[in-house]
Amino acid sequence: MKKLLYQSLVSILIFVSVLFAFSRVDWLSVFHLRETIIEEKIGELYWDLFSKTQTFVEEERIVVPLDTLLSALCRANDISRDKIKLHVIESEEVNAFAFPGNHLVIYTSLLSQCKDEGELCGVMAHEIAHIEKGHVMDKLVKEIGLSTLVAMIGGSQGAEALGQLVQVLSSTAYSRTLEREADKTAVRYLMKAGMNPRGLAEFLHNLPQEINLPDFTEWISTHPDSEERYKVINEIVDKSGYYTDYHDILTKEEWEGLKKSE
Repeated sequence: MKKLLYQSLVSILIFVSVLFAFSRVDWLSVFHLRETIIEEKIGELYWDLFSKTQTFVEEERIVVPLDTLLSALCRANDISRDKIKLHVIESEEVNAFAFPGNHLVIYTSLLSQCKDEGELCGVMAHEIAHIEKGHVMDKLVKEIGLSTLVAMIGGSQGAEALGQLVQVLSSTAYSRTLEREADKTAVRYLMKAGMNPRGLAEFLHNLPQEINLPDFTEWISTHPDSEERYKVINEIVDKSGYYTDYHDILTKEEWEGLKKSE
């Protein structure tokens, strides 16, 4: 009897241990689902919903300079420029965000709030980091759940679930851990590209001090602890020993044209 009880306890412990181990595994990465089926399909689903309600900006004086900056960041960091889909949206929200399928969205009000090229590149580098590090899907899995995402792909989820997807992607904060990783990665991207590595920090520091700043500053609300991050980013740059004289990529005329985005 004791032997049977002992064997039962051992079996239970083994089962619990295996279950715990399986729960700690990032199955999206193990089976490469993040980069393939799930993320691609969720990206298509979200894009179908999102694009129908937005006003896209396609003026060359805005799209071309942004593409130039994005291409420079990608080229210097061995990131395929072709895989990132850049979209400029006319909006009063000061916002930029990434969503599944390597989409990068920038709102026109964010362009007008950036004081210089360095700040804009800092924000772009941060969002590219979220894409490259797989943070977008990490956030969705945490907030919505993998089973719900799979059900969305199969078309078995209703309007409420789709609305939740839109809300999470555009206005829900990343975890502190993911934000720190994106900040650190963005700084590395900027340094490799010969850009101002303090651009993101300066944007975070300057934006809340703007006079008459509207209440709809989404990028700040979805990226909390701005002042703390400002200090940490500057510390990273200080410790890196990066003293290269960075230079602007855009001409004065190109930058001024980009700033007149609204």
